[in-house]
Amino acid sequence: MHSVAYWALLASLLVSLFGSAVAAMKSWRGEATGAVWFERAQIGVFVLTTVASAVMVLALWKRDFSFQYVAEYTDTFLPLFYAITAFWAGQAGSLLFWMFTLALWGALFARSQAYAALSPDTRRLFWLFYLGVEAFFLLLLTGPSNPFMELVPAPHEGRGLNPLLRNPGMIFHPPLLFLGYAGFTVPCCLALASYLAGERVPWLRAGRNSILLAWVFLTAGIVLGGWWSYMELGWGGYWAWDPVENASLIPWLMGTAFIHTAVVERRRGGLERTNVLLVSLTFLSSIFATYLVRSGVVESLHAFGEGGVSRPLLVFILFGLALTVAALRLGGRPDQESRPLPGLLSLPGFLVVLAWLFTALSLVVIMGTMWPVISTLWSDNPVGLDPGFYNRACNPLFAVAALLLILCPWLAWKGGVRDRGAALWLGVFSLASGVALYFSGMTHPVALAAAVGAIGTLAGVLLLFVRDRAARSRKGGLAGYLVHAGTALLFLGVAVSGPYQSSKEAILAPGSDMNVAGYRLVYRDLAITEGAAQSVAQAVLDVEKDGRKVAELTPERRVYRGYEQPFAEVSTVFSLGDELYAVLLSFTDEKAVSIKISVNPLVNWIWIGGTVMSLAGLVGLSRFRPGPGRGEA
Repeated sequence: MHSVAYWALLASLLVSLFGSAVAAMKSWRGEATGAVWFERAQIGVFVLTTVASAVMVLALWKRDFSFQYVAEYTDTFLPLFYAITAFWAGQAGSLLFWMFTLALWGALFARSQAYAALSPDTRRLFWLFYLGVEAFFLLLLTGPSNPFMELVPAPHEGRGLNPLLRNPGMIFHPPLLFLGYAGFTVPCCLALASYLAGERVPWLRAGRNSILLAWVFLTAGIVLGGWWSYMELGWGGYWAWDPVENASLIPWLMGTAFIHTAVVERRRGGLERTNVLLVSLTFLSSIFATYLVRSGVVESLHAFGEGGVSRPLLVFILFGLALTVAALRLGGRPDQESRPLPGLLSLPGFLVVLAWLFTALSLVVIMGTMWPVISTLWSDNPVGLDPGFYNRACNPLFAVAALLLILCPWLAWKGGVRDRGAALWLGVFSLASGVALYFSGMTHPVALAAAVGAIGTLAGVLLLFVRDRAARSRKGGLAGYLVHAGTALLFLGVAVSGPYQSSKEAILAPGSDMNVAGYRLVYRDLAITEGAAQSVAQAVLDVEKDGRKVAELTPERRVYRGYEQPFAEVSTVFSLGDELYAVLLSFTDEKAVSIKISVNPLVNWIWIGGTVMSLAGLVGLSRFRPGPGRGEA
């Protein structure tokens, strides 16, 4: 089975290289024929990659420890669903899964009506780029990151999955990110091909569903990753500005900026070169995220370490940047006219401001993440930046974005405010909300601004739906308004849960209690259970409010077979207001425990808002219809 999977990948590499080379040759000769062969090449890549992926899944399912990858990330005690998700737990497996999703995206796009409407020149150039990207990934998989290495003799037992990955969030978080990363490959290759070929079918319409789905997957993956961090790591937060967390945020910020400028091009016909640049940077920042995780260039809790792929990834990024610059200089239609954009106080103006705001945020995050590397230019000791830097640099920009969202729906495409009465009422309401929040104790200026922006945006979307029937339709921008509402809920949760979290640690004996933020917690008992795969110590605490029991907390401390370090399993009391969050830090033989209790206000609105954003993006999906591209919402 090892050789079957490896030769499937090797054959897939040869097919993708051959298809890309033929596309390059035909482009050089100016021949427009042969698209059917490129499509067949893509189907071949998909089938062969699927065979290799199926072998990996089967090996994980059977716990075939003759596969080095299976031995490193599973054991016989691991539940089946975690054993299967070990597919993307390691570097080689995650690259294989990314390649599988890349092949799937390409095969689906080749069967779409949008692809069929493209000119032969655009199709040829698209496959030149797309098959080239696949060849690069397959080169990594058949070389330095081979997931099908064989162990002889095979061990009797595997090492087991990292306990931090034994969480429902990790079943879905990585594959959603990879679906997002791979999904942006389609619009990137389409944009470059369309721009170079002078395509008359707007590539933004042809790639619309790919763009939206990639953004939805990436959004859902990031939000789910934050939830995993909150529930599994036991530190009480959800975003630590870790380099690998930042790695996924950078393409999301670039992709969000691109979506805003794409709306301007679809409606006004401007910013064509800007959109080609932004979608290319979105894809390349996805590769940069992979470089951060797999290069060892920065230290991270989640990184895989250097595995022989860092230099190829860096070369690929630099080559992609050079290709993008060359395409922007050489491409475009001579007869393409861009209508001038109105001033700042217009919907296009605000969309452009939001786009560059998100772009600036991505640049700040890139610089901060790479600062340990940059600082070595003048210092022998690398200087890392703590979360405080990101909070000071990024949170004000996010707060500005939240405030801009209040007015954005009320601006007209040609300039000015389209409903002055509603905008005035909304401004007064937002100001009054800010005053009320300030006197209720929210005095942190950035948190206050973000909360006002969130409340004002929610009120504005609701008012817009009441006053404008068209806004409730898909053609009238329903998806965008719902995404903004979800974003507002997320901003509100972040604005309140971070600065206004209450935490307290205490050492308790059975029967003793502690008080946190108006709650009394009574420690009852500690139960210890021993199993073949793990030992579990569980503390039981009664939660009382105003003299009566309202809930029970059961935080745990687990020690897994093969791992000496204990791992915390948090316990929460769900609430749309103040959520209680308990961590068992340590315990003694006499059942004395060290407990940390946090009260996190509005934290669950982060997950609710992220869910609304992801589902709202799906509302924007539409069937491709050939025809003029301008004028659609």
